[in-house]
Amino acid sequence: MFWFFLIDCTSVQIKAKVEPGVCGFVADIEAEVRDYQFVTLKVNSARENIIKIAGLLKEFDAYNEIKDGFNGEFYKIIQENLKGCCSGCAVPIGMFKSMQVAVNVALPRDVSIKIEK
Repeated sequence: MFWFFLIDCTSVQIKAKVEPGVCGFVADIEAEVRDYQFVTLKVNSARENIIKIAGLLKEFDAYNEIKDGFNGEFYKIIQENLKGCCSGCAVPIGMFKSMQVAVNVALPRDVSIKIEK
């Protein structure tokens, strides 16, 4: 016997904090979902290009972005606006993961990167 649960995500709000590393530009992310698939991201960061990206994203179809992956509009905006050493910024990953959790295609679990030299 299988049990299926439909989680009401018509008004889900996800919060995440990304501490990207040595730059120190912490980002607080809020993802809100409408009609089970349309996500709006709000990002608070001292990093100007991250704020710019958040403003360019507006509302987007989470399922199309997940399907298209790195070829979707989300990552197209990221690639156009993060250059140089900022290309490795962890904040966009936090934004994408927050979007996935908001539409229930990922579990709300912490993500970490540990770097050793």
